[in-house]
Amino acid sequence: MAFGLRRRACRASARADRLRYPGARSTSGLVAYLDGEPVGWCAVEPRTAYPQLTRTRVPWKGRQEDQTDDSVWAVTCFVTRKGFRRRGVTYALARATIDFARERGAQALEAYPMIIRPGVEITWGELHVGSRDVFLDAGFTEVSRPTLRRAVVRIDF
Repeated sequence: MAFGLRRRACRASARADRLRYPGARSTSGLVAYLDGEPVGWCAVEPRTAYPQLTRTRVPWKGRQEDQTDDSVWAVTCFVTRKGFRRRGVTYALARATIDFARERGAQALEAYPMIIRPGVEITWGELHVGSRDVFLDAGFTEVSRPTLRRAVVRIDF
């Protein structure tokens, strides 16, 4: 998102605005630090805080869920700074979302990651939702496969 190819042409304040949801009163996420330096971030908050989730088919295809249930939280996005990728930042963030959501009253935590297959290229822009293996490693369970390339994973508390 904010760390894409347009970074040089975009001021820091404009990049920060891209991370905010229009009309949101607040936002919730986790920042990963390495030796005191921020190296990654992920979005995690009640599923109802993401109105775009109700307008897309991925979370709901083949499932009968109450879309207005505030007790279900969602992990929707990861960003890892250039120079710190492929060092386990996303894995650490995914694991941290579990306690973060549980401690704030979540009854369940979901994510909508990409399924990565050997030899099949995934572009950088697609992987901002994380990979299924990241969440499975953290203890989530796959609950549906709405498309060939996307999964819904969940952990119930």
